[in-house]
Amino acid sequence: MSEVMQIGGVDLRRLAQKVGTPFLIYDETKVEQKLQAFRHHFVHPEFETQVVYAGKAFLCGKIVRMVHEAGCGLDVVSGGELAVALHAGMPAGHIVMHGNNKTPQELTAALEAGVGLIVLDNVQECRALAELAQRLQRHVNVLLRINPGVEAHTHEYIVTAHIDSKFGVSAADTKGWEAILKTVEASPWLHFRGLHAHIGSQIFEPQAFEAEIEALGALSKEMQEKGYSVGVWDLGGGFAARYTEEDAPIPVEQVCKTILNACCAQKAALSLDVQKVMIEPGRSIVGEAGTTVYTVGWFKSTPGKEYLFVDGGMADNIRPALYQAKYDCTAVDAPNTPADHTYTVAGKCCESGDILIEQAHLPEMKTGDLLAVHTTGAYCYSMSSNYNHLGRVPVVFAKDGRAELVIRRETAQDFVRLECQEALE
Repeated sequence: MSEVMQIGGVDLRRLAQKVGTPFLIYDETKVEQKLQAFRHHFVHPEFETQVVYAGKAFLCGKIVRMVHEAGCGLDVVSGGELAVALHAGMPAGHIVMHGNNKTPQELTAALEAGVGLIVLDNVQECRALAELAQRLQRHVNVLLRINPGVEAHTHEYIVTAHIDSKFGVSAADTKGWEAILKTVEASPWLHFRGLHAHIGSQIFEPQAFEAEIEALGALSKEMQEKGYSVGVWDLGGGFAARYTEEDAPIPVEQVCKTILNACCAQKAALSLDVQKVMIEPGRSIVGEAGTTVYTVGWFKSTPGKEYLFVDGGMADNIRPALYQAKYDCTAVDAPNTPADHTYTVAGKCCESGDILIEQAHLPEMKTGDLLAVHTTGAYCYSMSSNYNHLGRVPVVFAKDGRAELVIRRETAQDFVRLECQEALE
């Protein structure tokens, strides 16, 4: 058996010779298994349930089709994501539209497509949507995004439910959420269905979800007493992925059971109207399935570090620079060789902060070797940039020894294609 690392039965060295580096490769079977696990375990006799994939984690036509085939819905947060979803064949009724500052153009596109749900983030957006729906004569179901005041233990840049978050209306702001619900009630085109909340990312404590559900229960009871029936709870995402050995994500079966049991308990204790529960996993579905493969370039030794430079960096993975995300890696050509060196893996971008891994434990590496950085399937491609005019990496899916290119490499020709000299006056 070959010593060279494989993903989905595909030899990474041979693949690198075909598509070049860096490239992002997904183990298609792992994505399928995660989708199936959420679909299988997120069921309860008390509720209708729906798993909605959070497209912001990684979105392309291939993923959209896999999500649809698995029987899941899709969450989009922009007109661009909506366009990709529709082009790939996702039924509009299975799409949930999010965003704290959806433009009139995006709201119009969502209404014209007939998306299943639009999540209202603030009263101004609600009024704008009501006007657009009236003008277009389109009915739409809406959820109200609530900030429940529950903080999951995660990096502050990816906490979304603390009191000063830019997202949603505070559960304690009765005047604020009542203004939105009254606006919805006054429109014959908007139909209030329930509440949406999201408490952060990389959540390792199931108690965080229980606290979120308790907060939604109390608010739903208050709304119910004021005459507003809350039939749907969309609990957002935040399900963790394993990046390093220090990470211990909650198993899918456990987190689904925790959430649904907590929902059932709240419904019974408070006599709530909730009939449907939704979740929005994204990172936990695609994160661990993705691996980025780089070619090792030059080396540099300093009094405190031994640098290993790769042919990518913060342009294809901004997460370490943005919020100190940690990664593990493997020497592609010697995956089973004992690690006897510690390298600082740095990218080629012109920033001192372009460090992918501070301490990578590897066998001795040399120029031309391949390095695989694991768990890059979520928020790497979707947050990638053209900094230093580096092209976005190609994306490959691998399964049963077969590789499929689903996004080609961006090249210099793509950059110059957008340049122009057009008079605007």
